[in-house]
Amino acid sequence: MKLTVIYDNEAKEGLNSGWGFSCLIESEEHNILFDTGWDGHVLLDNMKMLGLSPECIDILVLSHQHWDHIGGVPTFLNMKSDVDVFMPISFSPNLKREISTRGKQSVTSISLSEKGISMNPRLHEIKMPQEICKDVYTTGELGKEVKEQSLILNSGKGLYVITGCAHPGLPAILKAASSFGNVIGIIGGLHDSQEYDLFKGMQLIGAGHCTVHKEEIRTEYPDAFVDIFAGYSVEL
Repeated sequence: MKLTVIYDNEAKEGLNSGWGFSCLIESEEHNILFDTGWDGHVLLDNMKMLGLSPECIDILVLSHQHWDHIGGVPTFLNMKSDVDVFMPISFSPNLKREISTRGKQSVTSISLSEKGISMNPRLHEIKMPQEICKDVYTTGELGKEVKEQSLILNSGKGLYVITGCAHPGLPAILKAASSFGNVIGIIGGLHDSQEYDLFKGMQLIGAGHCTVHKEEIRTEYPDAFVDIFAGYSVEL
């Protein structure tokens, strides 16, 4: 299983930075895009520079309904609409309707539509923890003020949690993830989380996007900490 950060506040030379987060998870059976950042053109440009194509993606997971995580959705779906979209059930009805009807408008898609084959995104509304595909799970919808889901990846040697912003808080996210096994890593936006003791024993702490206390985490866990950026890639 391989993870590549496509969109982040920071970027390696040759890629574009932007406020938001997106990463690609490549497994043996599926390619999963987690969030899209806010600017779809930045997302697609970075994918191109990384040698990635929207056509390879068959699952889109959206963490929460904030513009810096879903702003790139329309641009992405204009390029690849035949995907399964997993979103928290609390997403607004208008947004769900907009996403579910955004089929790629082409001669091929129109022809397939006439034959009864849909090229529109297939929506899956997430409430509870569940399996999305082999070795990939969702924490389910967590949080009170901001509803958010995180992904859980089973590497075979332990679990890695992928967060958008971690608005529900690390305790809630890691508690939900731990129901699937032993968490050995976390990657993504960690917001203003200060429960540093929860990182104890982790092999990878990849902090990016909205993480406020990077230096504190780096100081306490220098061997596990990684300051992630667009272009960062790791084999799990």
